[in-house]
Amino acid sequence: MNVVVTGGAGFIGANLCRELSARPGVGRIIALDDLSTGRAGNLEGVDAELVEGSILDAGLLDDVVSSADAVVHLAARPSVPRSLADPFASHEVNATGTVRVLEACRRRGTHLIAASSSSVYGSVSTLPKHEDLPTRPLSPYAASKLAVEAYVLAHGASFGLPVLALRFFNVYGPLQPAGHAYAAVVPAFIDAMLRGAPLTVFGDGLQTRDFTYVGTVVRVLADAALREVTCAGPVNLAFGTRVSLRELIQRLSEVVGGPPPTVHHLAARAGDVRDSQAADDVLRGLFPDVVPVPLEQGLAETVRWFRGLPAYAPQPAGEPARAGSL
Repeated sequence: MNVVVTGGAGFIGANLCRELSARPGVGRIIALDDLSTGRAGNLEGVDAELVEGSILDAGLLDDVVSSADAVVHLAARPSVPRSLADPFASHEVNATGTVRVLEACRRRGTHLIAASSSSVYGSVSTLPKHEDLPTRPLSPYAASKLAVEAYVLAHGASFGLPVLALRFFNVYGPLQPAGHAYAAVVPAFIDAMLRGAPLTVFGDGLQTRDFTYVGTVVRVLADAALREVTCAGPVNLAFGTRVSLRELIQRLSEVVGGPPPTVHHLAARAGDVRDSQAADDVLRGLFPDVVPVPLEQGLAETVRWFRGLPAYAPQPAGEPARAGSL
């Protein structure tokens, strides 16, 4: 089997390429990435071919999809704050880019697995979030991801294309970058703790999230590609955990060690969802053998990866501390 991973040099994409390269029956792996947020170094030691380019390039998509048995579409312009700064750019990459990927797959009948987001639930307060709930996006990013899954499922219904739209919930783990304005909460907290810097929390810290370790996510994605799993509706990819940011800080502090971190609270950000927790019934029906990595284990693996980066190496006495940017 040959697999194309759009966004294949990114955080989730590179982890998926590594997972696929270890699976029997997987032949050629193409990681398509424009390297706007991904890094070629993420694929070091992975048996995957990096093709640098954009999902907005229809000709390039035709070339890379031509020999693929499955496409895992992870390329996106991530981040709620980034979408607030430039809504059109988020729409262009996430919505228009997805249609271009779908059309390349439709020309060949190629199985497509696409990443949507739990942010599509938006202001719906029901917990846990199940797939039959209405969607009320609170940000341009969330709206663009709702467009992603809508186009994916519409192509399945209209053209008989084999598709699977997965709603990701706060994925974290190795290769997720820190040190930039749009960093996700887990790497941002680990980066600050390892540097002895204060943690920034937007809001009171009682907001909750369903954190999912990247190793679990990529096992589901690889299984979906190899078994050609499809579904007529969206599928949550998370397992019903619910952890507040305050509890996350406590658990990370225990893993990192040292004195408790200083926490600075700022005003809650526009577009942020208050609480998130997945219902996983549909997921477990499609992937009955999946065993999620517990949060404690996932956080320990992630901290271990961060400690192995040069930016966090112990400093000789008398030398200034280095910034933790990647």
